[in-house]
Amino acid sequence: MSALWLKHYMPRSLYVRAALILVLPVVVVLLVVGIAFLQKHLEDVTAQMTRAASREVTLVTDVMEETETQQQALAAVRPDLQALDMKARFLAINEEPAIGRRRWYDFIAPQVEADLRALLPDLTAVALPSGQEARLYLQTDIGVLQLTFDRRRLSPVAPHQLIVTMVFFAVVMTTISFLYMRNQLRPITRLAEAAQAFGRGRVVPYSPGGAIEVRAAGSAFLDMRARIERQMEQRTMMLSGVSHDLRTPLTRLKLGLSMLPEEEAAPLQQDVDEMQLLLDAFLEFSRGAVEGASETVNPKVLLELIVKDARRAGYEAELISVEGEGKAMLRPTAIRRAVENLIGNAVRYGSRADVSLSITPKSLRIRVEDDGPGIPPEQRAEAVKPFSRLDPARNQNQGSGVGLGLAIVSDIARAHGGVVRLGKSESLGGLCADIIIGR
Repeated sequence: MSALWLKHYMPRSLYVRAALILVLPVVVVLLVVGIAFLQKHLEDVTAQMTRAASREVTLVTDVMEETETQQQALAAVRPDLQALDMKARFLAINEEPAIGRRRWYDFIAPQVEADLRALLPDLTAVALPSGQEARLYLQTDIGVLQLTFDRRRLSPVAPHQLIVTMVFFAVVMTTISFLYMRNQLRPITRLAEAAQAFGRGRVVPYSPGGAIEVRAAGSAFLDMRARIERQMEQRTMMLSGVSHDLRTPLTRLKLGLSMLPEEEAAPLQQDVDEMQLLLDAFLEFSRGAVEGASETVNPKVLLELIVKDARRAGYEAELISVEGEGKAMLRPTAIRRAVENLIGNAVRYGSRADVSLSITPKSLRIRVEDDGPGIPPEQRAEAVKPFSRLDPARNQNQGSGVGLGLAIVSDIARAHGGVVRLGKSESLGGLCADIIIGR
C-alpha cells in the first residue's frame, strides 16, 4: 500500500519504463563513483598540493619581509623564484588584481581557493582563469605582490577529464543499449498494434518476431485470431443457411394460408408474419458486426447520409450537432445498421430522434436521443443482451420488436473496439444511446 502513490508518477509506456530501468542504474553508478572520487581522492590530493604550494609562497614572502623596497624584495627572492619556477611582481598603486573568469567545469577551483586562504592569511585574491596558470595576490608591507606559477602545482591535471570520460562512455553505452532495447521491444509493439486493430474489427498483416517468448505470444495471437475469424464465419454461414432453409417452408405456409378463408387464416398469418420478423432480425444480428470491410471514412458525412435516408423513410430525425473533425477506420455498412436501429427505436418509442457526433483525437462518439419513456438504470445492462425485451419499461403502443435492436448495436460497437452506453437524455428526457469507438 505504501508504494501505490508511486504508480501515479510512473510512465505507462513499456518503452519508457524499460528506458528508465536502463538509465537509472547508469546515473546512480556515475553519481556514486563521481562523488566518491571527488570527495575522497581529489580533495585529499588537492589539499596536499595546495599545502606544498603554500609553503613555497610563505618562503618567498618571508624573504621579502627583510627588505624595504619592492626592487630589493624582487632582487632578494629572484634565486628562490627561479628554483621554484615562479614569477613575481608588485601591482601599481591603482591596479586591481586580474581575477578573470574560471571555466564552468573547473569544479576543484573553489576547494583550491579555500585551502589557500586558510593557509595564507595575507592572501587577498586568487586567479585561476585556466588550467595552465595560477595567480596569487598577497598583501605585504611594501605593496600587493602577484605570484604566478603553474596551476598544476595546486591540483591534479584536468580532474574533470575523469568525469567527462565517464559521462561520454555512459552516453555511448546507453545509446547502444537503447538501440538494442528498441529492437527487442519493436515486436511487442507490433503485436500490440495487431491485437488492438483486431479488437476494432480490422485485420492487419502480422508475423511473429523477436525473442522466443514474444514469438510464442505472437503465434498464440495468430491462432486465436484465426479461431475467432473461423467461428465468426461459421456462425454467419450457419445462420444464413438456417435462414435460407426456413424461408422455403414459410413461403409454403403463406401460400397455403392464402387459400384458406380470411377469418381462419388471420391468426395463422399473424404467427407466420411474426416468425418472418424473428427470422429477419436473427439474420441481421448474425451479420451485423461482420458485414463489410473496415475503411477510412468521414463520420460526419456518413451520419448526414443516414439521417437523410431516415427522414426520407418518414422518421423525425435530425443531426443536431457535430463537434470536432477527422476520419476514422469504420465499417460503414455496420455503423449504418447500428445508427438506423437506434433511430428506429427512438421513433418507435418516442416521436423524434436527435443525432449528434463528437470527434476527439482518441475517440468518436455517436449519440442518438429520443423523447420516449427511456429505460430505467437497473435495466440498461439487460437491454443490450440478445432477445431481451423491456416492453414494460417502454411504450408498447408504438410497437415492439424481437429484442435484438440494441444487441445488434452493442455487437457492432464491440466489433469496432468500442462500447454502447445507455443513459437519460438531458434535452429530450428519453433514452440517450452512445456508440463510443476508439480511433
